[in-house]
Amino acid sequence: MQPEFDIVIVGSGLGGLVCGAILGAEGYRVCILEKNRQLGGCLQTFARDSVLFDSGVHYIGGLSEGQTLNKVFKYLGLMDALKLQQMDEDVFDKIVFLEDGREYAMAQGYERFIDTLAADFPGERDNIRQYCNKIREVCSKFPLYNLRVADNFAEKAEILEIDTKAYIESVTSNRRLQEVLAGNNTLYAGVGDKTPFYVHALVLNSYIESSWKCVNGGSQITKHLAKRIRANGGVIRNYSTVTRFVEKDGAIQYVELADGTTVTAKHFISNLHPQQTLEMTESSLLRSVYRKRIARMENTISSFCVHAVMKPGSFPYYKHNFYIHEKNGVWEAISCEEDKWPQSCCIFFSASSRSSEFAEGMCILAYMPFGKFADWQHTFNTDTIPGDRGKDYEQYKKEKAETLISFVERKFPGIRESIQSYYTSTPLTYRDYIGTTDGSMYGVSKDYKDPLSTFISPLTRIPNLCLTGQNLMLHGILGVSISALSTCGVFTDLEKLIEKIKHA
Repeated sequence: MQPEFDIVIVGSGLGGLVCGAILGAEGYRVCILEKNRQLGGCLQTFARDSVLFDSGVHYIGGLSEGQTLNKVFKYLGLMDALKLQQMDEDVFDKIVFLEDGREYAMAQGYERFIDTLAADFPGERDNIRQYCNKIREVCSKFPLYNLRVADNFAEKAEILEIDTKAYIESVTSNRRLQEVLAGNNTLYAGVGDKTPFYVHALVLNSYIESSWKCVNGGSQITKHLAKRIRANGGVIRNYSTVTRFVEKDGAIQYVELADGTTVTAKHFISNLHPQQTLEMTESSLLRSVYRKRIARMENTISSFCVHAVMKPGSFPYYKHNFYIHEKNGVWEAISCEEDKWPQSCCIFFSASSRSSEFAEGMCILAYMPFGKFADWQHTFNTDTIPGDRGKDYEQYKKEKAETLISFVERKFPGIRESIQSYYTSTPLTYRDYIGTTDGSMYGVSKDYKDPLSTFISPLTRIPNLCLTGQNLMLHGILGVSISALSTCGVFTDLEKLIEKIKHA
């Protein structure tokens, strides 16, 4: 059977789209298969009462001239196509503690970042600078993150086993400064005494360098990448749910779709979670020890979100985010008891071309374990395949939403009066739309005590089946884009590709 395509990519999340755009430009005939109506994974947007909301990507780091994501986006033709808004240079994230009403700003640019925090913590300037220097040192150990090609582990081995919480506590004895430096850990679902410092460093570095919002939503990234893929002869098919990777004679021959049809190719890239990929692949080439290792991997926690439509002209639009905490103890919020939920939340404002003075919509996000929705885990509901989870589910969502809004109201008294309507997303929503088994925020959870246990090479023992850079599993737009480069390196000369990106 003559293969229909050179490469089939399963899943149209950012990693799959970046791979498709790059490999299409390198001369491969690419086909992307997406189960949902809308492409983009966490880049998806949705409208409620004519207000646009981002489903997952609320802000982007590292987009200023000369920075890594700026170079990658230039190569992909995105910088001239996107409508972007730089966040407030004096504060991209504001860390708030309700117990005493104190607020602390994280500013863009390392010197401004240091000056701003040092103003709130006199006598801590040297410690804050030491913390920043460590972030940059750790980031320098990741070659692709800096658009270099080198032995990944040779450079970074010495820094993989640093614990985020312990390192921050070693830098300063000031408890509140410790809390502030970890105050936006929702960015990577940080777990105290577990999350490696390199995860914290790679994420924070990009936002300290520069922080941006997509005006009118992140789905414009999807739109332009899809356009580029098609311009290079690629094919993108939505409503195409892949159920099996079918191996024969030592290679994947085709993928089978839910409707029984098949798609053939020379090579296959899975942009799905590696656990899902292995569940869909029957092959003796994939050893049982490998399957068991992947199956045992723990995912990061999920979240509960309130998407609030604001009454016109009633609430200011902030060019920064809020990370609101009940009190000191920012690491404990991820595992708080239900009757004490929430202990923290974050607020992101939708950037709209229609108004820069007043907020049209905002997302209030708090940690939420998938297990809280176990009673409804066998239900399924998307625009494509609608389903009814029942009245109890709707009531539980309403109770959680009201509790979360009440928590936010302690920072913004009277905010309820500015909310025209609200809608919710639960771990089940993220599971059904994004595709992870438990609605995980950021895929596989990392542990500094055993850093190599979560390393997954993009290569598998099936020679024509690859994963989308799961060896890095970095968070956010920059991390996923860099991970995609790793996968593309399987098919093209990575050094030459990096040079193209650096000189785009």
